[in-house]
Amino acid sequence: MNPRTLAGWIAGGVLGLALGAGGAYLALAGGWLPGPKAAPASPTADHADAHAEQDDHGDDHGESDDHGDHDEQRVVKLSEDVMREFGIEIQTAGPGMLRQTLTLPGEVQANQDRLAHIVPRVTGIVREVKVGLGEDVQAGQLMAVLESRELAEAKAAYLAARQRLELAEANLAANQELHAKGVVSDLDFLQARRELADAEIELRAAQRRLHALGLSEEEIAGIEREPLDRFALYRVRAPFNGTVIEKHITLGEVAEPGSDVYVLADLSNVWIMITVYQKDLPDVAVGQSVTVRSDEAGTTATGRIDYISPTVDESTRTATARVVIDNPKRLWRPGLFVTALVETTRQRAEIVVPLSALQELDGKTCVFILTDEGFIPQPVTLGRTNGTHAEIVEGLRPGQRYAARGAFTLKSELLKASFAGAGHAH
Repeated sequence: MNPRTLAGWIAGGVLGLALGAGGAYLALAGGWLPGPKAAPASPTADHADAHAEQDDHGDDHGESDDHGDHDEQRVVKLSEDVMREFGIEIQTAGPGMLRQTLTLPGEVQANQDRLAHIVPRVTGIVREVKVGLGEDVQAGQLMAVLESRELAEAKAAYLAARQRLELAEANLAANQELHAKGVVSDLDFLQARRELADAEIELRAAQRRLHALGLSEEEIAGIEREPLDRFALYRVRAPFNGTVIEKHITLGEVAEPGSDVYVLADLSNVWIMITVYQKDLPDVAVGQSVTVRSDEAGTTATGRIDYISPTVDESTRTATARVVIDNPKRLWRPGLFVTALVETTRQRAEIVVPLSALQELDGKTCVFILTDEGFIPQPVTLGRTNGTHAEIVEGLRPGQRYAARGAFTLKSELLKASFAGAGHAH
């Protein structure tokens, strides 16, 4: 047999073996030939699997129920000492006034009715400076001393007028006696009376000039007893109690009547000048209550609008409203920018709580109610609100006690207990 014939036989044999093995596999797989049978499924095992699956579902259901009970009984228990430490304040739910406010910018100014630009009434050289910038002074307190030739001349004229008056009075008295005896003529007697009247007029003019220079009646009366070395001294005194907010005087300089040497302000009360935008003018009126707040100084005060400018500024299109507030501790400094909450309306509501009592929990607005067990978060429905308070429409009953302040601490304690897997927070 030649090689080519032998190779053909070998290839045919291999192909036949392959086809036979494939057919046998297909026969077994299709069930055409008998083979090993799989063991039937055990009914007991199926029941056990189903029961196990049912138990698993039952466990899940049980966990869900436990979780629901946990939500309903979430309680935060805190001692009174801890409550005081965290500033938790308890209030009783009840009716209140819900005030709608308008927030406007403002600025603190000194009371312009109690602001004095102190100027000397004479020209003089500064000899003494008694008060410095920022110091408080009392009414009548000596602030500075000038040496003034003008004052010395006015005092000398006053003394001369007094002496002339005394001579005129003596002359008239003598002429009156002589006139009664017929020694002095009527014309001479009338002349003596005229000289007395002129002397009186001259003295009154000298006194008025001294008053115009700032001297009091007591100071004028004491001029005759005043030493010569103090004759030209002009004293600058405080017109009222106040604080020196500006000082423009130094030793040795020449002070003029037209220049301020001090600016004195009574800061016991100040003006809050509120900027009122054109669109808000219909809602702002004299007599409305205003809460003034300074975030920088951390201070708050209340007052009422006592003045609204009758015109609108052409450049800013704003008007100005004024509030006068007391400033006993000098916390409200002129120039300080503030926020003014103008109360435009006031409405009564059955239950009103401060915004600090409201907390978001599980996507709901809640109030922490105080019970015998502790604080429990209670979902509530809000009505009208303003910048400080809110109306509770549903979820809080009159008479219930709740955390008005410090509610965020209670929320933090509750969340901390939830993260730790505890049912209660202590």
